[in-house]
Amino acid sequence: MKSILKILFLAVLIAGVISCRTNEEAEPESTEEVSEETSLERQGQAFIKDDLSQPTVLDIAIGSEDHKTLVAAVQAAELENVLVNAGPLMVFAPTDEAFAALPDGTVEDLLKPENKVKLAQILKHHVTPGKYDKEFLKKFKKLGQASDLSIPVEVKGEDVYVGGAKIIASVPAGNGIVHVVDKVIIPETK
Repeated sequence: MKSILKILFLAVLIAGVISCRTNEEAEPESTEEVSEETSLERQGQAFIKDDLSQPTVLDIAIGSEDHKTLVAAVQAAELENVLVNAGPLMVFAPTDEAFAALPDGTVEDLLKPENKVKLAQILKHHVTPGKYDKEFLKKFKKLGQASDLSIPVEVKGEDVYVGGAKIIASVPAGNGIVHVVDKVIIPETK
């Protein structure tokens, strides 16, 4: 009987030690050292990572070596969450070369905090509800943009131009399509 009690006592003791160790491992690490980056992270669905779904139009832009200026502009205008919405969205994404072709100082000026509204309006002028490939876009005369303005669609041979910008590539996304364009589409002011 004493040997059974000893075994039972040892079993309880071992279970207790294991339980204590498991609890110690599960405790969160100290939060005293919070990095500046962590404390400055933005909120919203644009910052949720999902390894299972097809990339969003924002993911595609972020992953492109030719769209660093566009991504910086989207971040400055705080439009990241718009570009990860369910959509479908067509984004006409100007390349870095297209932004560089603007008059000197234009991009730098637009990226200033006081020009956030103007920048957002220009970026929204590059977004259309829907998911149409280049061939289907040939059927349109104009597109209504998220800027509440329209842009013309022109077909020249096999090339399609939207708002005067030539579509040079297209990449399907989980929430739409990214049409890479060779020009920044500036809304006409009245």
